[in-house]
Amino acid sequence: MFYYLFHYLHQFKFPGSGMFEYISFRAGLAIITSMFIATIFGKRIIDFLQKKQIGEVVRDLGLEGQYQKKGTPTMGGLIIIGSILIPVLLFAKLENIYIILMLFTTVWLGAFGFADDYIKVFKKNKEGMPGKIKIVGQATLGLIVGLTLMLSNDVVVRKNYVYSKKQKDYVEMKTEIDPGKHAKNPSRYKVENLKSTKTTIPFLKSHEFDYEWLTRWTGEHSNWLVWAVFILVVIVIVTAVSNGANLTDGLDGLATGTSAIMGTTLSIFAYLSGHIIYANYLNIMFIPNSGELVIFGAAFIGATIGFLWYNSFPAQVFMGDTGSLTIGGIIAVYAIVIRKELLIPLLCGIFLVENLSVMIQVSYFKYTKKKYGEGRRIFKMSPLHHHYQKLGYPESKIVTRFWIVGVILASLTIITLKMR
Repeated sequence: MFYYLFHYLHQFKFPGSGMFEYISFRAGLAIITSMFIATIFGKRIIDFLQKKQIGEVVRDLGLEGQYQKKGTPTMGGLIIIGSILIPVLLFAKLENIYIILMLFTTVWLGAFGFADDYIKVFKKNKEGMPGKIKIVGQATLGLIVGLTLMLSNDVVVRKNYVYSKKQKDYVEMKTEIDPGKHAKNPSRYKVENLKSTKTTIPFLKSHEFDYEWLTRWTGEHSNWLVWAVFILVVIVIVTAVSNGANLTDGLDGLATGTSAIMGTTLSIFAYLSGHIIYANYLNIMFIPNSGELVIFGAAFIGATIGFLWYNSFPAQVFMGDTGSLTIGGIIAVYAIVIRKELLIPLLCGIFLVENLSVMIQVSYFKYTKKKYGEGRRIFKMSPLHHHYQKLGYPESKIVTRFWIVGVILASLTIITLKMR
């Protein structure tokens, strides 16, 4: 909203109004505003939750310090959601298709998470919302995101072509066109914004992978089938990452801190992918208008760090499914729209191992029970962070070490820009 106000005032040369044209300036305001909301107004929300006795229901898992968490206010994800939505509405270009998708993702999964927490807290049902309904909600979001990326004319990738005398036609260039350099002979070059199913793939020289490769064998049906494959991939990624964040949210500050690290990394990628000069220099895919996502990313970073003020050990509030489902979905959709979804296993390695630890534990238990008549376990407990608790590691040490691993994974993800 402020963007449009100052954009209007800029016509009258209002002092300072031109600053709102810069993404970096608006991103700075977004992160400051989101942290302010999370820390200042977050306290009031926590007091309200305590007054309404909206506390955590603790199950007996035999973990040290477990019962100290009993009664700690939950549903604190409302703080994160509010701290994201308000700065984005104030400082972002709201007609931007990528911003619209991110806002929709936040509200959609926030509603599902809130419903799950409501059932647990007010209906006294420890199981919460049935898992199938959660998956349906996540899959539906993935379907909506995939269809939007497929059908919207605003979702494009810029391609550059140079005229080849040998082929007597225009062939694709790998880098962006420098208008100044080629101004003397512009007829040899042309630029097109195209619908594309290409994405970034790490460590390969071309640095790009087209989902069309998977459907090329179908011939004339490939044009529509490739989008079906792409949408299926989106659904799987959104569901997996959202559930991964949900599983990671088991220790004070664990999901919050790791999510802030992931959000910072994705915001860097969004800025580079949406900036024609940097995209040219790094020889990466240029996605017009994706730079606006930096505003959302800044609000996300500020919200998670601000929430960490109260969520760090010992936590004064838990985010609940209201927060964990939402931040997982945000990270997934953010990576997809900037064509970095194939980097998720590396960037979101914490979420991945948490997911895998549960899958391995459950599968092995069922297998050994069927084979030996008695279920056996690989980990002392799953998800993985509880395994380390069972080994006697203090909660704060586990969380800090997971953060360190998250920083290492984020650094490796950024390094893939140059490692080919």
